[in-house]
Amino acid sequence: MIAISFRNTPHENRPGPELRPAPRGFSLIELLVAVAIFTLITAAAFMLFNQQQKSAVSQQGEVALNVALRNAASQLEMDLANAGSGYFPGANLPSWPVGVTIVNNPIAGSCYDAATFTYTAGCFDELNIIAAANSASYPPINATDSTGAGGTGNCSDSSAGTAYGRAAAGLTLAQTAAHYISGDQLLFLNNTGSKITSVVLTANAAVVGAAVKFTFNATRADGSNSLANDPLDITACDGNQPCPAGNKLGVQFCGGDWVLKLAPITYQVDSSNPSDPKLMRSQSGSTAIVMEQVIGFRVGATIWNNGNQTVSTMYNYAASTYTNNTPGDEAYNFTLVRSVRISLIGRTNPSLAPVVTFQNAFDQGNYQVLGVAVVVNPRNLSMND
Repeated sequence: MIAISFRNTPHENRPGPELRPAPRGFSLIELLVAVAIFTLITAAAFMLFNQQQKSAVSQQGEVALNVALRNAASQLEMDLANAGSGYFPGANLPSWPVGVTIVNNPIAGSCYDAATFTYTAGCFDELNIIAAANSASYPPINATDSTGAGGTGNCSDSSAGTAYGRAAAGLTLAQTAAHYISGDQLLFLNNTGSKITSVVLTANAAVVGAAVKFTFNATRADGSNSLANDPLDITACDGNQPCPAGNKLGVQFCGGDWVLKLAPITYQVDSSNPSDPKLMRSQSGSTAIVMEQVIGFRVGATIWNNGNQTVSTMYNYAASTYTNNTPGDEAYNFTLVRSVRISLIGRTNPSLAPVVTFQNAFDQGNYQVLGVAVVVNPRNLSMND
């Protein structure tokens, strides 16, 4: 017999699993420090982003303003280059006597409100570019009297409030009359280009006997008019100041003289919203915005003076308001204009945010300001040749 014995090993002497310390998380202090550091880094990043965003918006605004000024200047130059257009195929018209009229608004005081960053009408001039209507649709016609004859003794007198014209080449009297409606502005021009007047029709043209009859508010006996009856200021002499001596105004237009329908282009600033003045372009009853946020629009002219020299009227020029103080000085005479200078000033949209501290050097407003100036010689004028 084999004897088997068992030896008991005490429990406490048996090898057991290795004991390790329990895992620990972040302490409250460590968590607060981490949050504080993250907050500082985030705040710095947002501050940098905000600064870059403001800079980007400012640059975009300045670029947009630059483009707007260039486009406006290009439009003005193109229209001015064609000022005084008087070419008509098959018609022996004299040299075109007028290309532009300029209405200046001299500033008696400040036209700018620094508290509200707004500009009023006194800051802006008006430019009228005089051109005839398209000759294909509105051919020129010869003046006459009620008989419709074409002799030098067949004359109309604009001071009577009526005038007569003959049928246009290739058209009947009725077809010719249909081209002239109430509100149209006409230019009467003699066959030497030495006398003109301008009127606005108060009724549609009509065929009367053997002629086309035009009805308008009568001019004065010297061919001048009020601004209300001549919104283009070609013949207007208002107030107590008579038209200066030496003007080219007249009232009598006979067979061989001309009646032309005008299609002017007018540039003026709409300041009805003084917080956003807009440069407007109007032609043939259609008006379009050329540029917004315009804070300066000034027009001057250089004319031939005394027949052999030029004088610059520089923003103080209007046929109806210029005072002739120098013997032989004809700076009032728009028919002698040979070049036009335009200054246009614009701004980016004003910032209403109180945190914006930028102030420009022009008017201390919190916006960018840029300007452009162009000098144009209308190519259709005689250039004193």
